[in-house]
Amino acid sequence: MTVFPQIDVFFFSSTEIDGLFVISPRSVTDERGEIRELFRKSVFTESIPGFPSSWAQVNLTRTKYGAVRGLHAEAMTKLVTVAYGGAFGVYVDVRPDSSSRGKVVTVDLRPGRQVLVPQGVCNGFQATAEGGSEYLYFFDPEWQPTMAGTSVNTLDDELDIQWPIPIDPDNRDQISAKDAAAPTLAEVLAQVPGVDR
Repeated sequence: MTVFPQIDVFFFSSTEIDGLFVISPRSVTDERGEIRELFRKSVFTESIPGFPSSWAQVNLTRTKYGAVRGLHAEAMTKLVTVAYGGAFGVYVDVRPDSSSRGKVVTVDLRPGRQVLVPQGVCNGFQATAEGGSEYLYFFDPEWQPTMAGTSVNTLDDELDIQWPIPIDPDNRDQISAKDAAAPTLAEVLAQVPGVDR
């Protein structure tokens, strides 16, 4: 028998990508449901190195089962999580000066698990809930269409990503033409640092 309320404390862990952290924020569960702290400035900024002190934009995407978004890296730090459903998160370090350049990290995302994605690290995901998934993004500057950034091809075999649901590169309900045509990781890493594609 579960004893309520159940309180889960804030904690975080580092990953193979420098500055990429997996976060479990504080939550309280009782007979009525759950309350999760998506962001508490004092705890997050004092605990996690390099955590932004504020957010300028928050986006929510609704994504169909099996569909993928990404892999995109922009000149912004992101805090990402799932508000509803589940997602298979993928992160690729393409920063020219990073000690973990070229590393790939995957995280099974569910409500209550977050990832801090540093500026210049590619972020992407596949929706894994049959009813679709809602993926939440916090950005530290506002997104601009002219913002510097790059993309890596989601289907690049060299990434060795074990997508939970097979991806059909010709199915536009599953992957955009732009994402399917993005450069490979090797092509991105071969670019001259500081030059956008």
